[in-house]
Amino acid sequence: MTDLIEPGELLFNPFAPGFFENPYEQYKMLRDEDPVQEHPLGFWFVSRYEDVSALLKAGLSVDVANLAEGPFAEQLGYFAAEEDAGALNRSMLDRDPPDHTRLRSLVTKVFTRRAVAALEPKIAGLVDAALDRMAEKGASDLVEELAFPLPFAVISEMLGMPPTDHSRIRELSGTLVRSLEIVADEDTARAITAADAELTGITREVIAWKREHPADDLLTALIAAEHDGQVLDGDELVAQVVLLYVAGHETTVNLIANGVNALLRNPDQLALLRERPDLAANAVEEFLRYDSPVQQTRRVTTEAYPVAGKEIPAGTFVLACLGSANRDERFFGPDADRLRLDRAEARHQVSFGAGPHHCLGAALARLEGQVAVSRLVQRFPELGFAGDLEWNGRINLRGPAKFPVTVRA
Repeated sequence: MTDLIEPGELLFNPFAPGFFENPYEQYKMLRDEDPVQEHPLGFWFVSRYEDVSALLKAGLSVDVANLAEGPFAEQLGYFAAEEDAGALNRSMLDRDPPDHTRLRSLVTKVFTRRAVAALEPKIAGLVDAALDRMAEKGASDLVEELAFPLPFAVISEMLGMPPTDHSRIRELSGTLVRSLEIVADEDTARAITAADAELTGITREVIAWKREHPADDLLTALIAAEHDGQVLDGDELVAQVVLLYVAGHETTVNLIANGVNALLRNPDQLALLRERPDLAANAVEEFLRYDSPVQQTRRVTTEAYPVAGKEIPAGTFVLACLGSANRDERFFGPDADRLRLDRAEARHQVSFGAGPHHCLGAALARLEGQVAVSRLVQRFPELGFAGDLEWNGRINLRGPAKFPVTVRA
């Protein structure tokens, strides 16, 4: 990709030096100078809040089958064309109505606010157990001890997953989510399809086990689910389970870790949260706005789409930059680059998307983030960095891979 960019040329370039550490300077330049950009790689990049918000609510397609022919369509088609392709392009995340409506309806009732609220005691128990381990060690990795195991345990229990190789699942899901971003080389594309195939195989084995051991859980419900007399076919079932398993923890890992990182780098706001625990819910909204767990989401135009004085042609892949929209001074004010836990408009962040594809697990992610971060900062008054934070190197699901912290002075 960098070969397409002349020195000094303003283009969305996630491979530029320093981007993983701080993409927001580049986003700001794009918002100010070229907020609706036709990229030489064949997609369009939209970066201002009002344009992103409108795009998400416009009912555009998410199905890459609607892309017009071209280099970018060929790149995305690589995944769908693989004979052994598993979950890729088959989940509700990749489908338009009526398939999207049917698939989403099968799991929506499990993620109602009431159902999620009932999980709070379980989540609090998991958090406290993690904090006990951290207290005993004195210094540990926040991702390893809290940010990853908490959402992974919650979604595993909701699904009713049997004991699995957690480290291998984590490795596979971390590779699979790279299908949500620009793939710059063939080796990465091969790794994604290999991870998809392996995770699909694991999921098929789990489903077969669950058929023999049904229980009061989401996976059993999905196996038996019907919508207007239709049931999920084998591939659809696998795809929805993989989506829930992966999306059910990957984004929340980033929410927790990015939020704690933001607090440690803004000690005045950390002190405010300790003084005002009633701000915990709004603090999560501000974490989501300030450093979005998901940086971009996609849409595909099925007809010409006018935006900001330009017209995006039909059959075009559009990246709506959630991370940029959430820092747009035009909507959030001149201090949009500042973390402020009492920001009244923080709840208008677009990190969970909008419209028909609004994140199904938003309420669960909010609850996990609120319980984890609030209990962490209240439990450990000496919480601080114990070394350098290492980013995961992902363009889209950007967050820390290693986050050494100390809980003792």
